[in-house]
Amino acid sequence: MAQLRSNFPVGGTPWAMRRAQWTALGLTDEDMEKPKIAIVNSSSKLASCFSHLDDVVPPLMAAIRAAGGVPFEVRTAAPSDAITSAGAQGRYILPTRDLIASDIEVAVEGAQLDGMVTLASCDKTTPGQLMAAGRLDLPTIVVGCGYQPSGVYRGEHVDFEDVFLYAGHVATGAMTVEELAEMASVAVSGPGVCAGMGTANSMHIATEALGMAMPGSTPVLALSDKMFADAERAGRRIVDLVREDLRPRQILTRGAFRNAVTAVLAISGSVNCVKHLQAIAVEAGCDVDVLALFEELAPRVPLLTGVKPNGERRIDEFEAAGGAQALLYQLRPLLDLDQPTVDGRTMGEVLGGVTVGDADVIRPVDDPLATHPGITIVRGSLAPEGAVVKRTVADDGLHRFTGPAKVFSSRDAGLAGIRGGQVQAGDVVVLSGLGLRGSPGMALTSAFIFALDGAGLGDQVVVVTDGQMSGLVNKGLVVAEVSPEGAVGGPLGLVRDGDVISVDVDARTLDLDVPAEELDRRRAELPPLRAPSGCGWLDVYARTVSPLGRGATLGG
Repeated sequence: MAQLRSNFPVGGTPWAMRRAQWTALGLTDEDMEKPKIAIVNSSSKLASCFSHLDDVVPPLMAAIRAAGGVPFEVRTAAPSDAITSAGAQGRYILPTRDLIASDIEVAVEGAQLDGMVTLASCDKTTPGQLMAAGRLDLPTIVVGCGYQPSGVYRGEHVDFEDVFLYAGHVATGAMTVEELAEMASVAVSGPGVCAGMGTANSMHIATEALGMAMPGSTPVLALSDKMFADAERAGRRIVDLVREDLRPRQILTRGAFRNAVTAVLAISGSVNCVKHLQAIAVEAGCDVDVLALFEELAPRVPLLTGVKPNGERRIDEFEAAGGAQALLYQLRPLLDLDQPTVDGRTMGEVLGGVTVGDADVIRPVDDPLATHPGITIVRGSLAPEGAVVKRTVADDGLHRFTGPAKVFSSRDAGLAGIRGGQVQAGDVVVLSGLGLRGSPGMALTSAFIFALDGAGLGDQVVVVTDGQMSGLVNKGLVVAEVSPEGAVGGPLGLVRDGDVISVDVDARTLDLDVPAEELDRRRAELPPLRAPSGCGWLDVYARTVSPLGRGATLGG
């Protein structure tokens, strides 16, 4: 067994201070010698995404104790896209990921604990926790704490994804506020993450593909018997993981990220997984270009399932068919099966006994739902460092489009443009200045995209932005996270109304038809971007965030 770092030499000041504090909490002399395990709990009563996590802690604590460890609950921030996005046009959402990672560092590294189990829920908790695991390199298991049960609206299945979509229709008058309120009141019937293949479920599945979650634990219905059983498994296993000294950086290798990218492509997962996986790689010290992995693997990885909003299947059907384990089993010919996992076995050994419950829900690689990429990386004169396009299973939207630019400097200005008739069929709408530093924090553009759909322009207009979109966005042709961002001199910030923009998804190109000398002239006229000088979190973020190529991690 590895030397426990939580056991200070007897008699020193740190030992005496720790003994005084922990004795007051009821720890015994025997407890002082056991592995000390953090339970990282992003609980919050602000949103149903996190409202159930406190229920997971007691059985998890009991499992850790039974396995010979001592559990300590640690609290962190809990950002919900549905709630936290109300402030600053959604610009707090992404930066909170890095706040979570640093929050964990302070609590766990400061206390010199020996390992941790993290309770993953809404979008940014999972990557934030994995970033902390990679940074601290302490034995860690991530527990996905489940998706929310859905409801029925006027005799039809309804879930949070539908509310998200139709909110944009209200903005254009295609649906009344009363109708939306009625739908919203029944769409979610319990706690957990959004029930579609948005960022939360995508990242839970990616975590299992990375080898950082217990096999067979994602996705899972929140508060189900299986969710509790999976949490207890993690509680028992983390103590052995500490004793074996199996650390995240031994698991988070190039092969692991290759497996995770393969899984995300096969489920047409959230585009946000691209920057999250890159951030985790940076924190884990793994020299891998995740964007390049998506470019390399996209033509090779078929779509094996179509969970809403990508197709007609529901997440509970995906779970019943075997979930992430069944998906990875079907993907075996494309995976690195020698990768270690927190289970202690290799990925190949884990998948050896897996069966697929319904091969119509999770298809084999030689009989997929579709062969086009679920996520496409485009590059060109408007996106020299890349941008992302999300594609559905049907992939029946626009593939090629050329049109005049209509430029807006914020989401709200774009929404006003839709209402005022400024956005017309055939336009390429540019939302610039919404990136990491320009916002700062990377503003959400989802409301604008759904408003276009509600106005009947979703298949007649292309959106190009350096902002981000929710993992549930699957409407129209949207090119997001254009890099470099407009505010730091990227070409997107040089676009003017009427400039011709061309996008070709199949050719993976995004180009601006403006001479280089004209762009140089426009760039020279731009005022320098001044980083905010305040003490607020978004100010700190703007001064320290690195480009998307480094996962938008902090440190420049």
